[in-house]
Amino acid sequence: MESGVLLFIGNEESSMNFKDNWYPFRQDSTFLYFFGLDMPGLTAVIDVDQDVEVIFGDNLTTIETIWQGSHPPLSDLAAAVGIEKTKSKSEISTFLDSVDGQRIHFLPPYRPENSRKLESWLTKTQLEIQSSISEKFIKAVVSLRSIKSEEEILEITNAVNMSVKMHKRLMREAKPGMKEYELLGLVNYEAISSGGSVSFPPIITIDGQILHNHNYSNTLVEGKMLLGDFGAESAMNYAGDITRTIPVGSRFSDSQREIYQIVLNAYQSAVTLCKPGIPFKDVHLSASKKLAEGLKDLGIMKGDLDDAVHHGAHALFFQCGLGHMMGLDVHDMEDLGEQYVGYNEELLKCTQFGLKSLRLGKELEKGFVITIEPGIYFIPKLIEQWAGEKLHSDYIDYNELAHFQNFGGIRVEDGFEITENGSKLLGEPLEIEIREVEGLREGVIGCRP
Repeated sequence: MESGVLLFIGNEESSMNFKDNWYPFRQDSTFLYFFGLDMPGLTAVIDVDQDVEVIFGDNLTTIETIWQGSHPPLSDLAAAVGIEKTKSKSEISTFLDSVDGQRIHFLPPYRPENSRKLESWLTKTQLEIQSSISEKFIKAVVSLRSIKSEEEILEITNAVNMSVKMHKRLMREAKPGMKEYELLGLVNYEAISSGGSVSFPPIITIDGQILHNHNYSNTLVEGKMLLGDFGAESAMNYAGDITRTIPVGSRFSDSQREIYQIVLNAYQSAVTLCKPGIPFKDVHLSASKKLAEGLKDLGIMKGDLDDAVHHGAHALFFQCGLGHMMGLDVHDMEDLGEQYVGYNEELLKCTQFGLKSLRLGKELEKGFVITIEPGIYFIPKLIEQWAGEKLHSDYIDYNELAHFQNFGGIRVEDGFEITENGSKLLGEPLEIEIREVEGLREGVIGCRP
């Protein structure tokens, strides 16, 4: 950073429906990364020029200890993470006012209370706050947090293994007649009983064509598929993220098996391409073509597939990106801006439908942790719109597609560490091949013809 004062704002408690009924506390990930204290009401600064680090916060009052119990004094907590100086929260404004001739660098606030703090401390309007966000600070943080240390890889692997346990529970217990919310309770139990929590609201749905579906009211029906996209967050706040699609019964139907294998082929092909120096956008486009090839074999797509992918015709079936960075956030550092985390000056984010949802496009580097999650989704309203407009009719056979209008969606996903020469699956392997998934399901449901 060369010069200036770096301002790190920790998170506060957040009220759910009245002031003292709080959501589970989650510390800001960048604050955790640099200062390691997982408690509300903290702010920290690094004065680059003076080589001074300070944590601002208050010790609990006697009244607060009645409700929360005794906590070590802030000075002891700070010392444990290598910070010698602490000050009261009331001294933040005075400290920042005393900064003479140095720029105060801060990151994009994503919580409204932190925006209001910045307005008060810096005596700026909200428009001025937004225009004063430090791009240099963002890039410095991204450059550090993107490359995972050995300790971080171990902790992410721990979170992934917790996630595998969650998925095993769902894959073994899902049965026709159950409600999706029953499975939600089971996977939440596995995460919490392992000492962590969920890394994002789980997606558990028989409507897999809805990409981020958080409705859990459906009843599992024989012949349908169940898509589960969820993961655990470890006690140290590192994330796991896995997706599997399974038959509600013991076996996939013929058409389900065909589409699933197309998705799995794209997943396996993408994994082999991932290594340092390869733009992830190229991996995404290669996987997109693999999906298109499979759909062409079924007669759903047609024509020159390189042209089809170039023009975005495949996005009727693959509307999202192939993957994202993962670490202290399940979509790592997304609060700092995808243009910095997933892209750079050499590669700007594309606005084309489908590609605009690709969170990571830049070259992969050793130490990155990413997800690979191709999918095929048949979304009736989107199909109706494109068919009505005859959009990309040179590449899509809408008559053949009509047979899949109500098919649903399939996605598979795992996390990978980018190594020196390729990539490495994180955590314990989870059933993903058709024979593996059906073998597990037959053991649960009972073999059916």
